Amino acid sequence: MSKLFSAPLAASLVCASLLGLASAAAQTPNDVANWPNRPITLIAPQPAGGGFDTVARVVADRMRPIIGQTIVVENRTGAGTRVGTQAAARAPADGYTLMIGALSNMALNPGLYDNLSYDPIKDFKLVGMAVTWSYTLVARKGLPMNSLKEVIAYAKENPGKLTYASAGMGSGQHIAAAVTEKLSGVKLTHVPYRGSQDAYQDILGERVDLFFDISSAAKSQVDAGTVKALAVSSKERQPIHPDVPSVFETGVAPLDMESWFGLFAPAGTPEPILVKLRATMAKIMTMPDVQELFAKSGGQVSKTSAAEAEAKVRNDIERWTNLIRDAGVKGD
Repeated sequence: MSKLFSAPLAASLVCASLLGLASAAAQTPNDVANWPNRPITLIAPQPAGGGFDTVARVVADRMRPIIGQTIVVENRTGAGTRVGTQAAARAPADGYTLMIGALSNMALNPGLYDNLSYDPIKDFKLVGMAVTWSYTLVARKGLPMNSLKEVIAYAKENPGKLTYASAGMGSGQHIAAAVTEKLSGVKLTHVPYRGSQDAYQDILGERVDLFFDISSAAKSQVDAGTVKALAVSSKERQPIHPDVPSVFETGVAPLDMESWFGLFAPAGTPEPILVKLRATMAKIMTMPDVQELFAKSGGQVSKTSAAEAEAKVRNDIERWTNLIRDAGVKGD
């Protein structure tokens, strides 16, 4: 009996499935001219509360009234930033899935992982840059050295004796310190932690010497007098720390590192949609409240054109891949 009915039953199931797919396609047409006509998902590839999430929610809140659709921020976490970034790379290129990309997942990961599951250049199109933050090198309060030059001079005479914290293997904090170490020709001892909070506990407890943290987070500790700021990672000084020299300025290493964040779409997204998105991002970045919000945390709103921003992303991917591999840094 089962053999008699198996073929017709299978055929009917296939027909029903095809009809269902056709119906679904009819309900969600890729109507470029009328984009957007349904909610948009904006992927932040890290948990709530971090830089990705902050930028995503600022962009989503300001984009909603401009384009007239709901923007749902989805914190797609796992494997650092790789799970969420891969999900965005594999999403349909129809303008309904976007992603916040940053120096970490777009330019640092290619150097950290030999078999990265996405290609930052081939799998994405940059919509526009949003904001950049520098890193600030802080030292425990009791460290005898009071400048980066003094730290480097001591490290040359005492290889491996000074320690530096990071928020984990392959984190931006780790790379900033490791590349500075490599470029300045000294040997430091890396002490990785499970996040910045744990690192600060040992900095404040005088159990680790140095920590390159994102400037917005470091500022509160510097202002409180619990740590001392030695240098910033950007080529120029930062308004958030006007009295703190850059690593580049001190002459100990040609470091130029800023953590930038921008809006990306999957490669293949129709150009008319990209044009609308770019115009929307440009409008958002000129809003006074957005500029003020980022400035309070030490961020600098990007003023680069789309072409300049694309060139920067490509340059950073090549530059940081080489620097990371030369420094021998690997991700978890």
